[in-house]
Amino acid sequence: MKPVRALAAALAEGPLVLDGGLSNQLEAQGCDLSDDLWSARLLADGPEQIEAAHAAYVRAGADVLITSSYQATFEGFARRGVSRSQAAALPARSVELARVAADGVPREVWVAASLGPYGAVLADGSEYRGRYGLTVRELADFHRPRIKALAAARPDALALETVPDTDEAEALLAAAGDTELPVWLSYTVAGEHTRAGQDLVRAFALAAGNDQVIAVGVNCCDPADADRAVELAVRETGKPVVVYPNSGEQWNAAAGHWYGGATFDPARARAWQSAGARLIGGCCRVGPDRIAELAVAIGGR
Repeated sequence: MKPVRALAAALAEGPLVLDGGLSNQLEAQGCDLSDDLWSARLLADGPEQIEAAHAAYVRAGADVLITSSYQATFEGFARRGVSRSQAAALPARSVELARVAADGVPREVWVAASLGPYGAVLADGSEYRGRYGLTVRELADFHRPRIKALAAARPDALALETVPDTDEAEALLAAAGDTELPVWLSYTVAGEHTRAGQDLVRAFALAAGNDQVIAVGVNCCDPADADRAVELAVRETGKPVVVYPNSGEQWNAAAGHWYGGATFDPARARAWQSAGARLIGGCCRVGPDRIAELAVAIGGR
């Protein structure tokens, strides 16, 4: 396995291209993700599919791969009859699969271990609402074992992503503080507020004085909402910004399908880059073709 520089050092030199939506690429490969575990199910049932999806984004020009551990929780695996010892090995496998996909290219590729919010384990859409009725301490206790399992695999960073409210952000940062790994903090937003309705100024301020946080920003949101969020994140934290919105299509939870047209425009990333974004990619429904266009738009390596 080839050595790579620290991710924070690479960010200082210019923008890096994130990958796109893992789930849509897995579906394009013929995978069924209707299970409550979503893409995490394939860590046990189809790891070769996850590796192939990562490889598709590497070929598209992604500099950073986000692992398939977003929905990988001890509680979720327990419902499928997976023992705790077996479940502990699966998050590490997510890091290993991304490493293997990145190892065959002649450039540096980093691996960020995904930590999704508490609501993801509920599989009822509550990760887009937040406010689960749990305290910050209870949320931190939930996330800590997952973080420990992922940290043991030594990813280049932890991606604290799709965070719907400031309580969960505080909990994730506290739990991640038990490790020495750098992290990025990424909220899911609507307009200038978190999905729970909190002002983004306050939300971003949580990361301002935290040296472990190497980037802060937004993901899994409308591309239009990313514009102002990038500006606010730079202003409130002075840190590099991470931004990876959805395609712009809308999800109908009741019907179980996407609707509307895609508005993700790779050319828009130039404005995010100019405003201070250093980790730029796509989330749900943004595939390798779009990431390849984005890499060209921002001068990716």
